[in-house]
Amino acid sequence: MDRSRSVLVLVDYQERLMPAIAESATVLARAALLGRVAARLNVPVVATAQNPDRLGPNLPEIVESCEVVLDKMSFGACADGLTAHLTNLGSADRPLADVVIAGCEAHVCLLQTALPLITQGHRVWVAADASGSRRHSDHGLAMARLHQAGAVIVSTEMVAFEWLRTCQDADFKAVSALIKAG
Repeated sequence: MDRSRSVLVLVDYQERLMPAIAESATVLARAALLGRVAARLNVPVVATAQNPDRLGPNLPEIVESCEVVLDKMSFGACADGLTAHLTNLGSADRPLADVVIAGCEAHVCLLQTALPLITQGHRVWVAADASGSRRHSDHGLAMARLHQAGAVIVSTEMVAFEWLRTCQDADFKAVSALIKAG
């Protein structure tokens, strides 16, 4: 994945949903780290919020690195404006081809957002450790289905270091410090 052609999409890390997610503290911490790394590397960060009147806003750890939060009622964010937003973020000089995505619930909103992105021709990278479901079995099935559909399953640190490419990158020390801090 190429950071100059990447966008990070963080799906539904909302205040009333996260307490129900298995290992929610770890999932949230990894997603927040991914957001901080993306922001440091000038990778656009977009968040979504499923029915925010019922599930509440995204948690502050997520919002702090986001350029925009797209509210949605559909489980998949593409149906409620994500596709148009990604098109607007891209340009002739910076076409967005690589979508790094993470979110909750992995087997519902994350899955239904990622599948259309794959169909639209984006390369989709799913940060499994920054994604969650209420049950571990649903998370595992979502990752398997996404892999079968053509997504690449990765970890938060895999994304960070692939965006960097080399220890000679000007942002290497800052990103390493973010990762160590956790």
